[in-house]
Amino acid sequence: MSSKQGGKAKPLKQPKSDKKEYDEVDLANLQKKKEEEKALKELRAKAQKGPVGGAGLKKSGKK
Repeated sequence: MSSKQGGKAKPLKQPKSDKKEYDEVDLANLQKKKEEEKALKELRAKAQKGPVGGAGLKKSGKK
């Protein structure tokens, strides 16, 4: 029983899924979701600007 099959077998390709057709309600929901995500990204970008932690590195009083 000699075979030239070594290593893992390749997984079978899955058939391509058909493109979904959206109605007006679905499109409105998708658009709203994209706008909310965009607003969240902007808020996160604003929140990361400026000093983090306030005072920065603390120095010890010892010399």
